Amino acid sequence: MNLYHCMIELKSDARALAFASALDGWMSLLRDEGRINGWRLLRRKLNLAGAGCADFLLEIEVTDLAQLDSAFRFLGRGDDDAAQRYDQMRQHVATVEIGLYRPFPDPERAEALALI
Repeated sequence: MNLYHCMIELKSDARALAFASALDGWMSLLRDEGRINGWRLLRRKLNLAGAGCADFLLEIEVTDLAQLDSAFRFLGRGDDDAAQRYDQMRQHVATVEIGLYRPFPDPERAEALALI
């Protein structure tokens, strides 16, 4: 399992619930198409966060990099529904900072450690 981690700031005129609804439409399509395993949206609480933390945190679960690549290519296939859902979500977003994370130690490293 890998986590594609997105820290998101909305545009100043964007409404958080409209963004969450549009994001649900886009992420649900990706999940239903098998492009991702799951996702969750989190929002900073009580403004408790460091300077580098965004208002929203989106975590997207993928099995491996091939599945993540498939999710990225999905929008480019020319599907009008996918493009519309993506645009409805993206119109609310001002900035995104991303990262790709994995459980640690991962199964390969755990096996290597067990052999030592």
